[in-house]
Amino acid sequence: MFEIPTFIILFAMFLALVSAIIGSTIYDKILAVNIFGTITVLFIALFGFLNKRPDFLDIALVYALINFISTIAILKFFEYGDISKGSTKKEEADI
Repeated sequence: MFEIPTFIILFAMFLALVSAIIGSTIYDKILAVNIFGTITVLFIALFGFLNKRPDFLDIALVYALINFISTIAILKFFEYGDISKGSTKKEEADI
């Protein structure tokens, strides 16, 4: 009964990977990887439900947090060239 949603999720993961490979800009590729991570969270939760393992939901939540934080870190790295550096008051005054 749940085979069809599982295959749909796997197909969406495949499409996200294809989008990450052929993305035109770095931001398109980062977005596609973030989408892949989000779909992976859904897949882990569905897999845990199908196998009657509720502890997989905890794993999915931790993976979702890691996905979110890593996406923010990667975007910050490509914006500023360094993860620890942010916008300073001097940069804001120049704008």
